[in-house]
Amino acid sequence: MTRARTPRPHEVAAARRDPRLVRAFSERRTDDGWRSRGVCRRHDPETFFPTPSETAETALSLCRSCDVRGACLAWALDSGDCHGVWGGTTPRERRAMAIVWRGDSVTETMPGGLGDIVILPTQRQPVISETVGRAVAVAL
Repeated sequence: MTRARTPRPHEVAAARRDPRLVRAFSERRTDDGWRSRGVCRRHDPETFFPTPSETAETALSLCRSCDVRGACLAWALDSGDCHGVWGGTTPRERRAMAIVWRGDSVTETMPGGLGDIVILPTQRQPVISETVGRAVAVAL
């Protein structure tokens, strides 16, 4: 078994800009029934927990077609699950995202009816992204 290493600063900076993490922040605690609609329900669970010598590409490709990726990733980051593929991310990617996730995030309502924005920790100024169907700020 390999030992997980602490993410490097450039990996954490990349995680802060990752649209998957932005989506997870915006879908956090908004969809309690996500598990019943996941693509993974129709596949062997072993697919999502590859051994260190196997590639996770099969699981990642299944996750790309799933509508509940954000809620799934939010659950994995909240629970601290560091094994397997969750929300279209590998354990290595989630270790970097977990550092950002544990920081303080702020959710505000945009004026003009644009919806919620999510300001990720240590973000200097919001940038609007339409990746999740509503206005979401991404870290610079």
